[in-house]
Amino acid sequence: MSQVGQKEKETQKRVVAFFSEELEYDYLGDWTKRENRNVEVSLLEDWLKRRNIDTSLISRVLHELGKAAALGEGKSLYEANKEIYRLLRYGVKVKGGAGEQFQTVWLIDWKNPQTNNFAIAEEVSVKGSNTKRPDIVIYVNGIALGVLELKRSFVDVSEGIRQNLDNQKKSFIRNFFTTMQLVMAGNDTQGLRYGTIETPEKYYIEWKEQGVEPYPHKLDNDLFRLCSKARFLQIIHDFIVFDKGVKKTCRHNQFFGIQAAKQHIDARKGGIIWHTQGSGKSLTMVWLAKWIRENVSNARVLIITDRTELDEQIEGVFYGVDEEIYRSKSGADLVSTINQTNPWLLCSLVHKFGRQSDNEDESTQDFIASLRSALPDNFAPKGNLFVFVDECHRTQSGKLHQAMKSILPDAMFIGFTGTPLMKKDKARSVEIFGPYIHTYKFDEAVADGVVLDLRYEARDIDQEISSNKKVDQWFEAKTSGMSNIARTQLKQKWGSMQKLLSSRSRLEQIVSDILLDMDTKPRLKEGRGNAMLVCASVHQACAVYDMFSKTELADKCAIVTSYQPTSASIKGETTGEGLTEKLFKYEVYRKMLAEYFEKPEDEAAKLVEEFEKQVKQKFIKEPGQMRLLIVVDKLLTGFDAPSATYLYIDKQMADHNLFQAICRVNRLDTEDKDVGYIVDYKDLFKSLDKAISDYTGEAFDSYDSEDVEGLLKDRLTEARAELETALEMVRGLCEPVKAPQETQDYLIYFCGSSGDNSNELFDKENLRLTFYKAVAKLIRNFGNLANEMGKAGYTCQQTEKIRQEVLHFETVRNEVKVASKDSVNMKQYEPAMRFLLDTYVRAKPSEQLVEIEDLGLVDLIIKKGAKALDDLPEGIKESQENMAETIENNVRRTIVDENPVNPKYYEQMSTLLAELINLRKQKAIEYQDYLEKIIALAKMVKVPSDADDKYPSSMDTQAKKAFYDNFGKNESLVTMLDRTIRETKKADWIGDRFKEREIARAVADTAAGYDINVTDVIELAKKQKDYQ
Repeated sequence: MSQVGQKEKETQKRVVAFFSEELEYDYLGDWTKRENRNVEVSLLEDWLKRRNIDTSLISRVLHELGKAAALGEGKSLYEANKEIYRLLRYGVKVKGGAGEQFQTVWLIDWKNPQTNNFAIAEEVSVKGSNTKRPDIVIYVNGIALGVLELKRSFVDVSEGIRQNLDNQKKSFIRNFFTTMQLVMAGNDTQGLRYGTIETPEKYYIEWKEQGVEPYPHKLDNDLFRLCSKARFLQIIHDFIVFDKGVKKTCRHNQFFGIQAAKQHIDARKGGIIWHTQGSGKSLTMVWLAKWIRENVSNARVLIITDRTELDEQIEGVFYGVDEEIYRSKSGADLVSTINQTNPWLLCSLVHKFGRQSDNEDESTQDFIASLRSALPDNFAPKGNLFVFVDECHRTQSGKLHQAMKSILPDAMFIGFTGTPLMKKDKARSVEIFGPYIHTYKFDEAVADGVVLDLRYEARDIDQEISSNKKVDQWFEAKTSGMSNIARTQLKQKWGSMQKLLSSRSRLEQIVSDILLDMDTKPRLKEGRGNAMLVCASVHQACAVYDMFSKTELADKCAIVTSYQPTSASIKGETTGEGLTEKLFKYEVYRKMLAEYFEKPEDEAAKLVEEFEKQVKQKFIKEPGQMRLLIVVDKLLTGFDAPSATYLYIDKQMADHNLFQAICRVNRLDTEDKDVGYIVDYKDLFKSLDKAISDYTGEAFDSYDSEDVEGLLKDRLTEARAELETALEMVRGLCEPVKAPQETQDYLIYFCGSSGDNSNELFDKENLRLTFYKAVAKLIRNFGNLANEMGKAGYTCQQTEKIRQEVLHFETVRNEVKVASKDSVNMKQYEPAMRFLLDTYVRAKPSEQLVEIEDLGLVDLIIKKGAKALDDLPEGIKESQENMAETIENNVRRTIVDENPVNPKYYEQMSTLLAELINLRKQKAIEYQDYLEKIIALAKMVKVPSDADDKYPSSMDTQAKKAFYDNFGKNESLVTMLDRTIRETKKADWIGDRFKEREIARAVADTAAGYDINVTDVIELAKKQKDYQ
């Protein structure tokens, strides 16, 4: 019998057997009907006793472990998990009694993995604010260190990831994750994805490893590689960091890069680690440095950089993981520090010690001279020194390396780079540093979803575009795919913009071009993404800033360069002949700073560093408020801004500088960022003269083509392919819908029939989510290409056919969302979707669904009564059956959502709904009568106070009503319970087991003599807003 699409249970059964038979884990059983915790005390006690740990110490260890794992009193999951990790990694320091010495009790034997007790349990029921049941939990010596959610083969693994993320919320079983190290999800088609606590979905990744795959299922091979006993513990011990509030673990490239580096270290052979931009090179340095310190005697690590941003970034990364790094202040200071035994970790910035020169060779020579002049006669480097040279691809690193090698002859040098080595430098770099230790190229990182693909286009700026007719033609071409209304509105706005930019110089055309992108391009328009403009000089940057400052971007753009507007910078520049270049820069900069800080120019001019810090943060965290950064050299390395989506280049660039610059826009962000865009006004690849889509020559001519393969792809070619793929995806999802594929057919396929199977709406949730995402991607891809469908090779007829198809699927999406009550869960991307739809797809803007999407149909019924039904999509309104199914689905969804708050009440509501559906299906009720009854029921479901006549007057809160319904309708008991809980509860009591226990004891005293379960009372109390 075929196993294709086999049920989740079958996959789980096989995976449990795999852990037991292949990985040799103990099987603890199905723990559905058991009270479970993340520390199974009996298992841990047994293991500690077998290691001859004294009983008195064991009790203290358990106390310390319980204290660290407890949430509450403002302690977050991150903080508790960090405390637990410290105990796991470094042991628990306890003493048997007064006057005794502290001893370290190890919870895990890291050196001998096989001596630990590895075990799994399945269906592990965990009580929290809501009880949840992870599929498989991995226990090591009784401590839960891993969790695995499984999905059937055709359900996307992202569903398992989201399940894990939900379980970590306060409203579910957050406490259970305080000990968790690896959080995993998998299915048989996609294999395993892993992260750690609070890892966002986009950062869950796949483990990749070369070698044979001995098992028929991808999931089993992934589990074998990640969860074999030694590997599982190695990742936890060597590859976990707590980085400024974010817990992280390694990607496979970081793991194998460090494994390869260990072999080089053992052989005392240097080399180069090339891990592409954005793939976590800084953390690779951290993990390698920590490993060296723990495994090489008398080890010290010196990190050399040649950019302020990189120096600050490295310092920030090490401080973020609680490793103090010493930043040397001068060449003499560095020499003096190396000549002492401490600190073990230090870094040095090359250009800090010489002339502040733009010439890298001069800075390097100054640095070397500074070092040599500071050498004392008795200089003897202390410790076993390892030198990490960051961005070792730079030309001057050879001179630096030779000088450092002469000063530190016994040190081992490891080069790190995020860009490939140039052809002319390869042989020399291998001679200087040694061979590649490990490589992880751009195309590999894109394939892994670590960074985003890049889309390139060269834009030709027509310098003859001075006449109104030419301006109109340019505007029409740029907006050809827009609806008439959207184009008219933009043209009105653009008319006033042209008055500001009327001379039409080349720079003004670039400004106009970018401004139009800001009004028409996805992510830029709605402020979810932003852009960087690279200028050839500070003067040019000031010139374009001056133009932007007269437009709507006035307070939403900034210049970030190394320029300081000091009086020294304009000495002797006042000629009486107008503004020189230096005076112009000086005035623009001072004006920008004064307007930003709202201070006098003289005062604001001293705040350049603070300005840069603030605008960078705003650019990253509030992209809608800082939409454009204008740069020259700064921020093109070491600046990571996930929001950055477009990079505009108007500067001659090549090789490393270009490679690093374009990687500013390849960082992962929200789901609507599919790629990064490079817009080239300098035609760096000469693609305007010759139709090419291979961008490995010209500006990248100094690289071997295989080293930059796939780095840039032609925007139009890729955009067409992505649109075709998105269309096929949506068509495929809708293919099983029965003919004639009218609204009712789509609703039955995606939502089920409301009367036949009450669970069908929820069973089809994954299918609907996949459909919503597919349609959203289709709309984005159409919007990306709408103004250039002709350029992409489509005829007018084909373009209109595709537009109508996109409109059709968008209509179906809206109808399904409303009919299933999914709409209120999809708010995040709706403003962006509306912009794209109103601009490129719909003939006229539609605000009809906004209220339903924001409130949901049931809430809209509460607000508007029967008139709410007028706001339903046309396809639903035209059929009484569709209307009824939509209302019933929305009411049922609300009942399920609200049920935990008052199970007895909502059981009655569910019964009433089933009876009403049955009457309608049997045509035993007139449609108008049915509408009145279902609307009345909807109001009772959402606002139980509409049923107040069934409660005594003292039951005057929702919490009391819930207790009254669920605990025997005993008015006096409910009044006592309510008073007890209100008087006993402390702030943030939910999820804090000590505070919960205190309330439980008080409730037990109050309810003595009554036939109620105290645990049930506490669980119901946790659901009540009145007690939160």
